[in-house]
Amino acid sequence: MAIHDSVLELIGDTPIVRVRRLDTGPCTLYLKLESQNPGGSIKDRIGMAMIEAAEKRGDIQPGATLVEGTAGNTGIGLALAAQQKGYKLILVVPDKMSREKIFNLKAMGAQVILTRSDVAKGHPDYYQDLAARIAAETPGAYFINQFGNPDNPAAHELGTGPEILRQMAEVGGLDAIVFGCGSAGTMTGLSRCFAQHSPHTELVLADPVGSILEEYINRGTLSDKSGSWMVEGIGEDFLPPISDFTRVKKSYAVSDKDSFLAARELLEKEGVLGGSSSGTLLAAALRYCRAQATPKNVLTFVCDTGNRYLSKMYNDYWMLDNGFLERTAHGDLRDLILRPFAQRDTVVVGPHDLLLTAWQRMKLYDVSQLPVLEGERIVGIVDESDLLLHVYGDEARFRDPVASAMVSKLDLVDVRAPVEALLPVFDRGHVAIVMDGEKFLGLITRIDLLNYLRRRVQ
Repeated sequence: MAIHDSVLELIGDTPIVRVRRLDTGPCTLYLKLESQNPGGSIKDRIGMAMIEAAEKRGDIQPGATLVEGTAGNTGIGLALAAQQKGYKLILVVPDKMSREKIFNLKAMGAQVILTRSDVAKGHPDYYQDLAARIAAETPGAYFINQFGNPDNPAAHELGTGPEILRQMAEVGGLDAIVFGCGSAGTMTGLSRCFAQHSPHTELVLADPVGSILEEYINRGTLSDKSGSWMVEGIGEDFLPPISDFTRVKKSYAVSDKDSFLAARELLEKEGVLGGSSSGTLLAAALRYCRAQATPKNVLTFVCDTGNRYLSKMYNDYWMLDNGFLERTAHGDLRDLILRPFAQRDTVVVGPHDLLLTAWQRMKLYDVSQLPVLEGERIVGIVDESDLLLHVYGDEARFRDPVASAMVSKLDLVDVRAPVEALLPVFDRGHVAIVMDGEKFLGLITRIDLLNYLRRRVQ
């Protein structure tokens, strides 16, 4: 095994694995694991390529400040290269980005500026426009501009594309490839490469529902109205300046739900931990494969690692909150309980446990209150306010038992009560403790009710 001097030398030459346990119809589906790049995504390729091309042109000097707007993975690819090459990096990111990505970027030394994800291009808070403005106002800064930078598709035309064709030659070549489009660098670069070296390869676009690109490919119309989607990194509300869609003849629109469930199925059946856009690509690739009448070799990407989505699509509670996993409908208040006690999902504490233990569980599970149970019987509830008031002024009281700070007068609500019965409880600033006679079922908070109402709208 070769010894490398930098993680940048590990970018590219990612492996391909054949799908074995998913229904691919008459086709054979291959996954190119871009998640195996050192920064965890396909965007490592363009992060390094765009910086090195700018260096060769003399556009950036040692110690310069680089600025970019990104939905996440391009930022990590840039941060990896900037860190290794000694540049400062400012990244403007939309606020729908997973917190794992934000933590990753900050840990690598990048300055992260969050902005709104509910505004379109042309709005001053749109992440790309804000990044361009920051670059213009920062002396000596270089705006990467992945959406208009020709070095972006060049990285795939000269690197990713030939690499794929070389690898797929071992199994008889490549009949179709399924990809997504964010900045359009991957699509444009691969399109140019295949036009020259593999013109028979069919190009298929996977697009989130809400993006304008599927309609543009399949119907030739360009809408000026886009929706919203939760998948990160792909889908657009405009045509990126570097985009070249001329060879893309087919597109599939994939919902957030189908994207997330496909990614989870990929992990469950193939052992591959991919991100949200990987789920979109996989769902589209499977639809394409199953629609074919003859066998074909089809390839798609695992664009990034699923480690960046553990708090979102790999979190059952987040999936339930957003209506992406089906709940058992009971027709009573159990439909609002996120963590049922009967399933041992409720995070609890005992009256004789230390307040320190209660605080640790609140932090670990990101909850602000804990039911206090003695065996199966609820005897109290302790929340952040109770804890704070008890220990403020004497931190040693963290060693006191939970019973010394818990509230024993409880807001008990019968499971068969109407939803309206929750409102007086919330008005008092409390959480609802749902009971079936003497049996504790779980808690309902304000956010649980809001999520329930939103699911009804959906």
